[in-house]
Amino acid sequence: MSKNVLILSASFRKGGNSDTLCDQFAKGAEEAGNHVEKIFINSKKINFCRGCGVCNTTHKCVQKDDMEEILDKMVKADVIVMATPVYFYTMNGQMKTLIDRSVPRYTEISNKDFYFIVAAADDNRDNMEKTLEGFRGFTEDCLEGAREKGVIYGTGAWQIGDIKNSPAMEEAYNAGRSIK
Repeated sequence: MSKNVLILSASFRKGGNSDTLCDQFAKGAEEAGNHVEKIFINSKKINFCRGCGVCNTTHKCVQKDDMEEILDKMVKADVIVMATPVYFYTMNGQMKTLIDRSVPRYTEISNKDFYFIVAAADDNRDNMEKTLEGFRGFTEDCLEGAREKGVIYGTGAWQIGDIKNSPAMEEAYNAGRSIK
């Protein structure tokens, strides 16, 4: 049975290192027979959370932007891939804003498999732990039944294209291919 795979790419650069890893993941997942959709977050309008609290009772955000559509897709997905370039040892602002804006429906994002893709100039995987702590705080502590299935470390990638010679390319492809 095929799965619905949603890839959330927070790269600022189409074809950037984390975005390229997303494409490899998608290729593997599609070849395994899954339905795959990648959202390039930078091309979407996602406002900052205002902390107004209205969504706590209405389960709808008062802001009218692209986040409602993204939340619908997150709720419907079987597998969610969250990918970010690492800026100063944490996820970038787009990804954090997306996570913050999930509040209206985060209780519906349940029983999902999650993969994390991180790309950084630093080549020490241990230095990516703060980024992963942020992802895990969201998935493990806030989402019921979330299962972390894998992490792809795109380390040592500073300039666009640096990732193409990395073992992370095959790791991303194989992670996608493993979804059944």
